[in-house]
Amino acid sequence: MDLFLDILLVVTSLALILLILLHRGKGGGLSSLFGGGVQSSLSGSTVVEKNLDRLTVFTGIIWLIAILGIGLEIKYS
Repeated sequence: MDLFLDILLVVTSLALILLILLHRGKGGGLSSLFGGGVQSSLSGSTVVEKNLDRLTVFTGIIWLIAILGIGLEIKYS
C-alpha cells in the first residue's frame, strides 16, 4: 500500500504541474512579461477551459487523498 500511495503521489504531482501550466493566464503578472498579455483572436474555447478546470480539480482531490493516506499510514504504522 505504501508503494502504491507513493507512486500515486508522484504521478498526481506531475499531472498537477502540467495541468496548471496549461491554464491560460487571466491577469498581468509574470505572464505578461513574456507576451502573455497580448490578446489573441484564437483564444481558448470555454468548453476546453471548463474541462481543464474539472480535470485539474479532480487531480487535486486525488493528490489530497494520497497525501492523507500517506500521513495516516505513517501515523498508524
